[in-house]
Amino acid sequence: MTLATWFSLLAICCLGAMSPGPSLAVVLRHTISNGRAHGMVTAISHAAGVAIWALLTVWGLAVLVVEWPLVYQLLTYAGALYLMWMGIKALRSKGAGPMQVEPVKAPISEAARDGLMVSLLNPKLAFFFIALFSQFVSAELVLADKLIMMGTASVIDAGWYIIVALALSHSQVLEKLQSKSATIDKISGVILLGLAMRVLTL
Repeated sequence: MTLATWFSLLAICCLGAMSPGPSLAVVLRHTISNGRAHGMVTAISHAAGVAIWALLTVWGLAVLVVEWPLVYQLLTYAGALYLMWMGIKALRSKGAGPMQVEPVKAPISEAARDGLMVSLLNPKLAFFFIALFSQFVSAELVLADKLIMMGTASVIDAGWYIIVALALSHSQVLEKLQSKSATIDKISGVILLGLAMRVLTL
């Protein structure tokens, strides 16, 4: 994997992690209701679920490249179209509204469970990784490349939500994140569309 390819993967993983959704809501809930430690545990366990999805996806796609190249090619185009759809949706987004976080007191083990399950049971993550990784997997992909792809996705995910948990010690940060969500969506939309177009024009 070239450095330029890795930077493309890194950018998409960053924007994917930063997009508001159920994962962010769970981290917010445990951080605000139970404290910084709960939020960080939720973030790390969520990243573990992301790593599982990434691992299954990259190994499954690698098998398709070798055994069923036509199926893999069709999946690549389907993934590009899905990325294009996500990009258009992101460009049309007006940003997330204020997130409602219900207070709940919970043991730290529950924070770990919630973080893991919200990622494992989120079908959008499966589609996201299939669409994303199908643009980077090739027959020449070696074990180190697969581990880099999985590691990049999980480390970025953990890092982002840990930052969120730490930052939420200050109440003003949440409002700033919400106010910038439309900008984040627009940037991610442009990058997603660019990646999709690169695949479709090859």
